[in-house]
Amino acid sequence: MKYRIERSTFIPRPREEVFSFFADAHNLERITPAFLHFHILTPDPIGMKSGTLIDYKLRLHGLPVRWRTLIEEFVPGVSFTDVQVSGPYRFWRHRHEFKELATGTRMDDRVEYEMPFGFLGILTHRFLVRSMLDKVFDHRNASISAYFRG
Repeated sequence: MKYRIERSTFIPRPREEVFSFFADAHNLERITPAFLHFHILTPDPIGMKSGTLIDYKLRLHGLPVRWRTLIEEFVPGVSFTDVQVSGPYRFWRHRHEFKELATGTRMDDRVEYEMPFGFLGILTHRFLVRSMLDKVFDHRNASISAYFRG
C-alpha cells in the first residue's frame, strides 16, 4: 500500500536563497527533530546533483537505522527528488519543489512511500509511522520558518 504526505510552506525569501539552503545536505540535520538522532555520514563536500548518493544514520523508536538516498533529479533553483536506495521503507520518494511568488517562495514537499512487512507494516504505519512522519514534517516546517525569520 502506497502512502503520501504533501506539505506546502511559505518562506518570505527569494527562491534562490531558499533553494540554496536545501541544496546543502547538511541543513537536513538542522531541520530534523532531535529525537531521530539524525546524522549525515557522507563526507564533505556533498555535491548536490542528479546521481549523488547520501548516507545517514538515525534512530527510529530507539533502533539504529542506516539510510541511503539517491538524488534522482536535480534542477537548480526549481526542484529536486531523492529516493531511498536502502533504509527503513520498502519505497520512499521525496520531491521538493520551489515556486517563486511575489512575496517569497512556496516550497512544496511530496513524499510517496510504502512500508515493508505486509500487514505488519500497515499496522505499524497506522499506529506509529504516520504520526511520527507528521511530527517530523511539523518540526521541519517550524525550523525552516524560524531559520528564515532570524
